Amino acid sequence: MRYYRALSHFFALIKSLLSTGVILKMSRRNTILFLLAGFLWGIPYLFIRVAVDPETGFSPAIVVFIRVFIGALILVPISIYDKSLFVAIKGWKYIAVYALFELVIPWILIGTAEQSISSGLAGLLVASVPIFSTIISSMYGDKSVWHPRRLFGMAIGFLGVFLLVGIESFTGSSDPIAIFMMLGASVGYAYAVIYITRKMPGVSGVAINAIAMAMTALFYSPALFLLWPDHKISLSATYSVIALGVFSTGIAFAVFFTVMAEIGPTRASLVTYMNTAFAVVLGVLILSEPLTIGIVVGLPLVLIGSYLASRKVNA
Repeated sequence: MRYYRALSHFFALIKSLLSTGVILKMSRRNTILFLLAGFLWGIPYLFIRVAVDPETGFSPAIVVFIRVFIGALILVPISIYDKSLFVAIKGWKYIAVYALFELVIPWILIGTAEQSISSGLAGLLVASVPIFSTIISSMYGDKSVWHPRRLFGMAIGFLGVFLLVGIESFTGSSDPIAIFMMLGASVGYAYAVIYITRKMPGVSGVAINAIAMAMTALFYSPALFLLWPDHKISLSATYSVIALGVFSTGIAFAVFFTVMAEIGPTRASLVTYMNTAFAVVLGVLILSEPLTIGIVVGLPLVLIGSYLASRKVNA
């Protein structure tokens, strides 16, 4: 029954994207890239859940290091080839701040949280990013945030998060501290993108993230010596962290910024909803994670709220 309900949520989301014209207005190539980006950024929560298993996996810090190291190995050559790396590196001070809030802090929070909560719940909580982005944008003077539709979206989204946190905590389904770690990661994601967009407009996102990942790898490199586990690492954890670096970091970032360059940042940002759907469905189908009451109640509210809050309107 839970498999059917998970798939129902997924197909309902696809239907809603079609009804808004988000997918129908894209070329076939961009549609494929859009769906691929959603999948590649929806599956990392599953990989992380396996990779940070306390008994058979790595410490969260080591997972972050391996992930960004592999990601940098993929993105740096790409940004060198398109001659964007040396343009981006001039703003290394801004990229360092971006890396802190986009990679260094969020990814250690997510890895630590997923030792206590399901991958589907982790993916769902990250869907709150557009809500936090809307709030932060208002602090930078975006008056359109106060449009009734966007305010309604924020209210619906926060209601979803409130019910999700309350139900999961009250029923004992999830660790409330881990939930707040995920929300902290979402705030970091929201701030990082707004910050770097303002500081380095027009600079290649691939190049920025290539440099940010190299910085993050350097920051977490001591973890290899200080936090290497004393238990045997399972093959599934090893394969998961490698797949996390190759597919959900290096290739995912390259795909996302390719499609964003062609369809624009507003429509590209809607891939967040695809991420969430994939995260929940894959967690249920592959890891046999429970589809809890909190997820069933919170998922539609968070997605609808995030969608409305992030929609651009005239101020």
